[in-house]
Amino acid sequence: MSPTSSLPATRYAARGPLNLVNVTLEYPDGDGTIKALDTVNLTVGAGQMVSLVGPSGSGKSSLLAAAATLVRPTHGLVIIDGADATGLGDKDLTALRREKIGIIFQQPNLLASLTATEQLIIGDHLRGRSLKSARAKAADLLDVVGLSSSADKRPHQLSGGQRQRVNIARALMGDPKVLLVDEPTAALDHERSDSIVRLLRRVTDDFRVATVMVTHDTEFVPLTDSVAIMRDGKLTAPVLTTV
Repeated sequence: MSPTSSLPATRYAARGPLNLVNVTLEYPDGDGTIKALDTVNLTVGAGQMVSLVGPSGSGKSSLLAAAATLVRPTHGLVIIDGADATGLGDKDLTALRREKIGIIFQQPNLLASLTATEQLIIGDHLRGRSLKSARAKAADLLDVVGLSSSADKRPHQLSGGQRQRVNIARALMGDPKVLLVDEPTAALDHERSDSIVRLLRRVTDDFRVATVMVTHDTEFVPLTDSVAIMRDGKLTAPVLTTV
């Protein structure tokens, strides 16, 4: 039985699970401000994968943080699966993030004492899923990412690529509508990087999530549906890639 959503019922017309509408993010800087995001608009549909590229300091991390509802924009709307995250209080925002958003960090940040299975189920009680159900879900997802035989292994027993696969499976435990991925191949060699991006492509297709992947490696951009470029806080409209 699926856990009951605690999210408010307010809905907004949206073209996809992830919609950023005129999002501006400013930070104080002495007597002035720094505009980390400048009127950013982005829509990602279910089953679509967008690669986000740009130089260091261009605003890529700020965009992911705003889309993940980890920071509130100064202006604009962040709409996740039809809900305006910018209008929610802290409790509802936490529930939205837990139930609708999967985040894959550059470093897996796995807990050293836990097995791959335990990494996935540790936070699932917050979603109201029973331990038995969480274990079954974890087993299914470890199979999806190719780690069924490593379910009982701890991080030090896994390769860098395998740890990143656990990271991906963990992000999928809540059945998210949006998947936000930050430089997933930064610490991997070419072969493992290729396999991780192809796994993300397959997960996007099979789970019908809206995926945004920040990447410095443009070699993998053709595996995504479109590419958007950030520069000085501004975002170009996503351009279709040739897959």
